[in-house]
Amino acid sequence: ASEKVQARVEKFEMEFHTREVKEMYHERAALSVAEQESLGVPSLVPPIEQMRRSMLAVLVERLQKTADNIQTIFFTGKYESGKRKKRKLVILGSGWASYAMIKMVDCSIWDIQVVSPRNYFLFTPLLASSSVGTVEFRSITEPIRQSNERVEYVEAECLYVDPTRKVLTCAPVHKAERNSRTLEVGYDQLVVAVGAQTGTFGVDGVQQHCHFLRGIDDAHRLRRAIVEIFEKANLDIYPEEQKRKLLSFVIVGGGPTGCEFAGELCDLVRNDLTRFFPLLVNLVSIRLLQSRSSILTEFDASLREQALANFQKSGVNVMSNSKVVRVTKDNIFLRDGAEIPFGLCVWAAGNAPTNIAENLVASIPDQAKRRGGRILVDDYLRVIGLKDVFAIGDCSEMASGDLPASAQVAVQQGAYLSRLLNKLARDKESSNIRSGSSARPFRFLSLGFLAYIGNNRALAQIKLHNRQLKLAGRFAFLLWRLVYLSKQVSTRNRVLVLADWLKTLFFGRDISQI
Repeated sequence: ASEKVQARVEKFEMEFHTREVKEMYHERAALSVAEQESLGVPSLVPPIEQMRRSMLAVLVERLQKTADNIQTIFFTGKYESGKRKKRKLVILGSGWASYAMIKMVDCSIWDIQVVSPRNYFLFTPLLASSSVGTVEFRSITEPIRQSNERVEYVEAECLYVDPTRKVLTCAPVHKAERNSRTLEVGYDQLVVAVGAQTGTFGVDGVQQHCHFLRGIDDAHRLRRAIVEIFEKANLDIYPEEQKRKLLSFVIVGGGPTGCEFAGELCDLVRNDLTRFFPLLVNLVSIRLLQSRSSILTEFDASLREQALANFQKSGVNVMSNSKVVRVTKDNIFLRDGAEIPFGLCVWAAGNAPTNIAENLVASIPDQAKRRGGRILVDDYLRVIGLKDVFAIGDCSEMASGDLPASAQVAVQQGAYLSRLLNKLARDKESSNIRSGSSARPFRFLSLGFLAYIGNNRALAQIKLHNRQLKLAGRFAFLLWRLVYLSKQVSTRNRVLVLADWLKTLFFGRDISQI
């Protein structure tokens, strides 16, 4: 038996990249379920026999959970809330993880309050498309109040969490009251799902001179700036060399966001701006800077090569191993001493924790010395070192192994936590789950990756049992659109996005500076 345990430990050992987690894994995995129960403490790493489930078993379990979600959403009495005293569940944020919880948590059990400075959900995978006019901004948003009418929404920004009093200190987002007034929001259970912000990594000048692509406001400013640059370069007061500099576009970051925006920008220039500015198109240059040796590192090497070939064909200059060290008003400086002039720079180089996440980590003695600022959680998504506080989405990091910062992870965590809280409330259990509890730890099921690379082409890497389906080109582009259309959170969004795609196909993108 010990030899089998050792073999299993060695198999899973590669998944954990820090020495401390490896040691914890060895200790806990060597124990049986009964031994773990005798410890009387939460199990940060589940027993190996729990982790060795087949993909088919995981899929069957997900189908069962989906049926439970349907029952919760459609068959929960709307006015049942007055029959019992409900505990208060506060959710910070309105992104993917929060939205999944809002849709699936049982409002007949919980009194739910969402606190966020943004009163809508944003379908971020199409944000790059909205920044060039392929889809409109309102087509990829859904009001929080409309997503679940039984959920109370508070438009405010959380400044501080007091876990002792179970109170949040929040500030209104309205300019008139922001600096003069604060409000307190109490909770019984707290879910922190504040996401992340664009990381500048301390590079001088990024905040002042670069555009970002994190929210609707960023996409709106970027869309206006692109057209403004072309209108400015069209004036006869500038020599050709100055026009080339104005029409030099630089994207920093070779991940999905940077690559998708590069592809969308190429489509805008080739399909629309060529008609309106025919004398300027030959002066346009698009550079994609990546600090690593390759772009789209989540994908297989063969797909990355096809992405590079497509960018080369589209006129995008991909510069790998190009680390930016400083940005000025007109130039980007690289570590190797190179200097790149630009008219517009888009920074999509990675994520960084938000202020509230950093403040929360700093206030927890068990986590204060950690680097990175992300909130450390256990396998049940509970914040380590705090009671009755959970963290999900991009702001969190699992102690048993880090997960990619993606919408796919956030949605699964939100759905899992809503089911967990529903179960605990129905069974009258506390959030202090022990290893003997019937609650199962969170397990991420990767479904694959999709990325648009321009010219009606995309990459698709889909996980099918023990194999991976790898697609590139127009068929992958069709799959990309079908998946994103089906993943829209409402019928209204599906109709609007489809209408925008058809409008762009037949009439082109709108270049009005609104």
